[in-house]
Amino acid sequence: MLGKIVPDGPELFRSRLDSIINMKHELVLLTNEIDWNWIEEQFKGYFATDGRPSVPVRKMVGLLLLKQLFNESDESVIELWIENPYWQYLCGETYFQHKKPFDPSDFVLFRRRVGQAGMEKILTLSIKLHPGSEKEEIVQMDTTCQEKNITYPTDQKLCSKIMYWVRRIADFDDIKLRQSYLKEEKKLERHLHFSSRKKGAQALRTRAVKRLKTITGRLIRDVERKLSEEGRIQYGPFLEFYTRVCQQSPADSNKIYSLHEPDVSCIAKGKVHKKYEFGAKISVSRTAHKGVIVGMLNFQGNPYDGDTIAPSLQQIQRIIATLGGQKPKTVVYDRGGRGRSTIDGVTIKTPGNTKKPRTDQERQTDKVLFRKRAGIEPVIGHLKSDYGMGRNFLGGVLGDAVNALLAGAAFNIKMRLNELKALILFSFRWLSHIIHPKTWSIIHSPYSYYH
Repeated sequence: MLGKIVPDGPELFRSRLDSIINMKHELVLLTNEIDWNWIEEQFKGYFATDGRPSVPVRKMVGLLLLKQLFNESDESVIELWIENPYWQYLCGETYFQHKKPFDPSDFVLFRRRVGQAGMEKILTLSIKLHPGSEKEEIVQMDTTCQEKNITYPTDQKLCSKIMYWVRRIADFDDIKLRQSYLKEEKKLERHLHFSSRKKGAQALRTRAVKRLKTITGRLIRDVERKLSEEGRIQYGPFLEFYTRVCQQSPADSNKIYSLHEPDVSCIAKGKVHKKYEFGAKISVSRTAHKGVIVGMLNFQGNPYDGDTIAPSLQQIQRIIATLGGQKPKTVVYDRGGRGRSTIDGVTIKTPGNTKKPRTDQERQTDKVLFRKRAGIEPVIGHLKSDYGMGRNFLGGVLGDAVNALLAGAAFNIKMRLNELKALILFSFRWLSHIIHPKTWSIIHSPYSYYH
């Protein structure tokens, strides 16, 4: 059942939040601007009509936004919420709270419950803070890699992890192994770690990796032969998965780079300092005029950039239709999207020579559009460094989609917070000028704090 935040009655020995915080703070102003009733109405369909009340939607959505906005983890955002009265006010509390609002594991349950469609509603909520963005006709697009929380994959590490888990399966099913290969595994690992000091180091490493794969396969087959009937049902799929990982070669497609994140893809972005990134491809879409993010779409594998435009447009249309807007008329893309000129009536503009003759004015207009499109690159940098897209800790394909959508929502909210902060400062200067003209000269002095 959907939970509600019930306002507490008057209490003598508890501190009201509106009496201990600055009601002109930008977070307070933002709280009053967010349409909480709209988001509660949107999430009503994800909950049953009876049963135990859930965590209130406003509290859950507010903490998810704060988590992404300040780049915290599920556990740390709960701890900081207890200390910060402004965060509690944003989540709908009346009195200052001294206990945790809920267990951090409820974040996981909520993300699984609402899925990608629910997180798109949170992104829509952040777009509502920027009226007029849903009616903009030009959208800028680009793709980036959202790296997953895995180490750099090597054959040696994958084989060592497989052998560890196969031995665990043998212990769980009371299997006596013909040979555990523990001593030989340690010896091969020493060869791999310290072979650079010897002659023929590359050949030695190649032989060590080949031998490591051989004994890993032997260990898997030994356990498969001796598994009980219950063990085959319980552990059979894992052993098949380990066999596939052990037998893959560098020339194979759809390789597995991590045992706990098998959906990770290897994406080559052409960077000098980092040739390969392991994660998921994300399409970022923002409006050309104000720069509001209106689309964040996750893709499995490593599709061609031009093939990501059509699904991204569908997501933008789905989000904007909720706000009463229409799909954009023009998409400005980089050279990676060449080969697409029109998709569902939307013009796709990419740099380069075109067969169609253009006037000088059209050429100049396109030049301005392409130069302005480069502004999406620093936006992607901020999404990675400030809003949790640099390293995704959420599991699975759903975790990729959820983290990207929340990062886009956090970016839009931070943009509105900066506008409110500037508005507060401007109002303070304007009032100081009216109340006392001498104060105006002090504020504008080069040594002033507000300069």
